[in-house]
Amino acid sequence: MATERYNPRDAEPRWQQKWNEAKVFETDNSDPREKYYVLEMFPYPSGRIHMGHVRNYAMGDVVARYKRARGFNVLHPMGWDAFGMPAENAARDNKVHPKTWTYQNIESMKKQLKAMGLSLDWSREFATCDVEYYQQQQHLFLDMMEKGLVYRKQSKVNWDPVDQTVLANEQVIDGRGWRSGALVEQRELVQWFFKITDFSQDLLDELDNLDQWPEKVRLMQKNWIGRSEGMVIRWEINGSTAPAGETEISVYTTRPDTLFGASFLAIAADHPVAKAAAAQNPAIEAFAEECRRQGTSLAALETAEKKGIDTGIRVRHPLDSSWELPVYVANFVLMEYGTGAIFGCPSGDQRDLDFARKYSLPVVPVVMPKDGDAASFTVGDTAYVDDGVMINSRFLDGKTTDEAFQIVADMLAAQTLNGAPQGERKVNFRLRDWGISRQRYWGCPIPVIHCDDCGVVPVPKKSLPVQLPDDVTFDQPGNPLDRHPTWRHVACPQCGKDARRETDTMDTFVDSSWYFTRFTAPWEAAPTDHAVASRWLPVDQYIGGIEHAILHLLYSRFFTRAMRETGHVDVKEPFKGLFTQGMVVHETYKLGTGQNGEWVAPADISIEEIDGKRRATLLRSGEEVTIGSIEKMSKSKKNVVDPDDIIASYGADTARFFVLSDSPPDRDVIWSEAGVEGAHRFTQRLWRLISEASETLKGVAPAPAHQGEGLPVSQVAHKTLQAVQADLDKLSFNKAVARIYELVNALAGPLTDVAAGKGDAAYHAAVRDAAEILIQIVAPMAPHLAEECWAALGNDEIVSRTAWPRYEDALVVENEVTLPVQINGKKRAELTIARSADQTAVEAAVLALDAVQAALNGQVPKKIIVVPQRIVNIVA
Repeated sequence: MATERYNPRDAEPRWQQKWNEAKVFETDNSDPREKYYVLEMFPYPSGRIHMGHVRNYAMGDVVARYKRARGFNVLHPMGWDAFGMPAENAARDNKVHPKTWTYQNIESMKKQLKAMGLSLDWSREFATCDVEYYQQQQHLFLDMMEKGLVYRKQSKVNWDPVDQTVLANEQVIDGRGWRSGALVEQRELVQWFFKITDFSQDLLDELDNLDQWPEKVRLMQKNWIGRSEGMVIRWEINGSTAPAGETEISVYTTRPDTLFGASFLAIAADHPVAKAAAAQNPAIEAFAEECRRQGTSLAALETAEKKGIDTGIRVRHPLDSSWELPVYVANFVLMEYGTGAIFGCPSGDQRDLDFARKYSLPVVPVVMPKDGDAASFTVGDTAYVDDGVMINSRFLDGKTTDEAFQIVADMLAAQTLNGAPQGERKVNFRLRDWGISRQRYWGCPIPVIHCDDCGVVPVPKKSLPVQLPDDVTFDQPGNPLDRHPTWRHVACPQCGKDARRETDTMDTFVDSSWYFTRFTAPWEAAPTDHAVASRWLPVDQYIGGIEHAILHLLYSRFFTRAMRETGHVDVKEPFKGLFTQGMVVHETYKLGTGQNGEWVAPADISIEEIDGKRRATLLRSGEEVTIGSIEKMSKSKKNVVDPDDIIASYGADTARFFVLSDSPPDRDVIWSEAGVEGAHRFTQRLWRLISEASETLKGVAPAPAHQGEGLPVSQVAHKTLQAVQADLDKLSFNKAVARIYELVNALAGPLTDVAAGKGDAAYHAAVRDAAEILIQIVAPMAPHLAEECWAALGNDEIVSRTAWPRYEDALVVENEVTLPVQINGKKRAELTIARSADQTAVEAAVLALDAVQAALNGQVPKKIIVVPQRIVNIVA
C-alpha cells in the first residue's frame, strides 16, 4: 500500500509536546535506582546555537537516552554560562543592558535546543547570572575564606587594555587576550586569589585514577601542574659588584648536574637584586620597565624575543669560587615562577642557547648521548636536552646525568654560604594560585567590604546576595561599578562606619567550576544539598571540547576539593568520565583571490560535478567561486551552516543522525549536503519499511525465532543489538550508526514480505521482534522517528520510557570459528570450520587445504597440534 512520507515538521513538535506533558525526562532525586549523571559543557548564550552545539548535545543525548533505557536514574540537565565580557561589549555597542541581552539570547537558544528533541531536565535550568545562583557562589566564597583558601595580595597581572580587565595566565594566548586579541600588558594590582596550589600534589596524583579521561587531557594537566624535583642553589655575589645590601641570589633548578655548563644568571625585572641595580643604572630601569609591559603568561614568554641587559653584577660559581658569571636582567624570567632567577646552561636548554648566542656568552657542552664521543661532541644551533653522560664537568665526567645530579646535590647540601647550606633539595610546581579578580560589571560580585578601620570584612551570609545594580552605564571604559553613585557605599558590618564594597567581580571560570554540583539540587537555599550532591557526583559522563582541558577542567577539580573542605560535598573529583568531541568543519568558498577575495556562504553557491571535477558558482550571478580548504565553521569565513535551516529542511533527527554517523566522535566531522541528504533518505526509508509492515505487525506479539525461516532474521537483529550496545558503552556512535544501516538493509526484505502478507505466524513474530529492536536502537539517535515508528506498531507506551531490549545468547553465538594454520611455526593458511568440530574433523579439514598441501608437498606431517578454537600447528 502507499505510505505517506515521514514528516518531521509534524512529528517532532508533537512528540516533544508529549514528552514535556508527561515530564518524561524530569529526574527524581529520591529514585532508588542506580544513578547516571551525563552532562555536556553548558553553553554561553551568544544568541544562536551552531553545529558544534548540535554535535555536542546530540552525543550527550544519546548517552542519556541509552542509559535511561538501561534502567538507570539519569540526570541530564541544562543551564547557561551567562556572565562575561561579550554581554558588556553588546551593552556598549547596542545600547542594551547586559541582563536584557543575556536573557533574550537564552530564550532564543533554549528554543533552538528544544527543537533538537534533547532529553533534558529543564526543571533544573539556571543561568549563572541568576541572582539565586551567584548568591550561592558568594556563599561558597565566604566558606572558602573561612577555610583559608582565599587571600588577597598585590601581584603582577595580565592586563587586557581593550577589555580593560585582568586575565588569568591561561587566558593569554600567544601574548594576546583570549577574547579581544589585544597585546597583553603587565600591571600590579591588588587581587583576590584561590589557593589552588594547596592541592598541587593531589591534583597531580589523582590524574592517574582518572582512567576514563583522554590520555592527552591528563598529560596536558600534568604538564600544566608541572611538578619538578630539583634544588635551590645560593650563588654568592662578588662584593665589589654587589648593589647595596645584596649578598646572594637563589636559583631553583632541576638540572644541578649541568652546573659546569653555566655561563650566566638571569633574573626577573622585579627581582630585589634587579631593582637595586636599576636604582643605580637608568638603562637597567628602562629595560625592566619594558619587561613589565609584556604578558606574564608562560606562552607570552615562549613567543617573545629573548632579551637581556648585563647588570655588571658577578656571582661566584658554587663549585668553583674562582669562576665568576655575569648576571643579566632578562625578559623571559618572572618573579612568580621559581625564585625569579635562573642559571643559564646554553648547551642544555634552547632558550638559554638562543640567549647566549645573542650576547656572545660561552656555550660549553656538558652532557652528550651515551654513545657519543667527548672529543668531538659539539652543540650548534640546537641544545642537547636529553639525559646522557657528563663531559667537560671535571670530577663528574663519565657519570650519568642521574649520578651527577645526586653527587652535586649532596655536595651543595654539605657546603655552606653565610651560615646556611648552599643547596637544598626542593619539589616545585609550575601551577600558580588562581587570580579571580576581574574589573568588570557583568560577573559575580566578590562579597567583601573595605573599611578604613576594620580592613577587609566579609559580607555576612545573612546579607547575601550582594546583588549587581541594574542602573549602570557603559558609555566610558572601565568598570561601571567603580562609577556607580550609591552601590559601592555601604556601612561596615563590624563597626558601622562608612565603608566600600569590593567592585571587582569574579572570573567567569568560577561560575563554571561548580555548576554541575548545583544541578543536583538547584532549588536549595544553600549551595548544595550535601547528601544529594555527594550521591550524584562525580558526573559519570562529561562531554565537551578539548579547548577546556586546562582552564575549566583544572579549576573544576580544584573547586570540588574546596567544596569538600567546606563541607558541601564528599567527593573530590567532579568528572568520572570525560569525552572530548571533534569539531564540525566545512569547506570554505571565496569569490576572487588573495586578501581582497570575498568569503561566500554555502547557502549562496551551487556545486556541480563536471568530468569528475567539482565546480562552484554564485547563485545570484553565476560567477565561479573558488572551493577552499576544510576548516572549523566560523562566521568570519562564512562556512557556517545554521542548525535552524537544517532542522526546518530535514528535521532534527536527520541533523542528529548525520553528526553522529559521519566520523568517530573524537574527530572532526566534515559537514556536507550529500551526507545530510543521505541521513534524510535513511529516515524516510526506515519510516516506509516500518509503516508499510505495521498493519500486519500490529496484532503480532514479538518472539524471536530459533528455527525456520525466521531464524536468520532473529540472528541478525540480536547480533546487531549486542554490537550496538557495546558501541554505545564505548561512545562509538559512528560504529553504532553503521550497524543500524546494515540492519535496515538486512530487514528490508523481511519487512517487505510481511507487508505483502508473506510468511507464517512464527515468521511474523520474528520480524516484529526484529523491528522493535531496530526502533529501540535507533531511538537514542533519532528519537522522534523512533516514537513515530513505535506508535505505528501499535505500542501504547512511548519508546522513551521503554526498557532497552535484551539479546538472546543463543542467537548471537557464532557457529563457525576461523583458525590460523601454522606449518613449522609460520602461518600458511586459515581454516573456517564449525565451532563444534572435533579434533579429527579439524585435522582432516586442515590437510585438505590447498595451501597446506602445497607446503607439505606430499609429505606426511610428523604431528598436528590443535588448540581448540584458537590455532592449528603442523610439524612437518
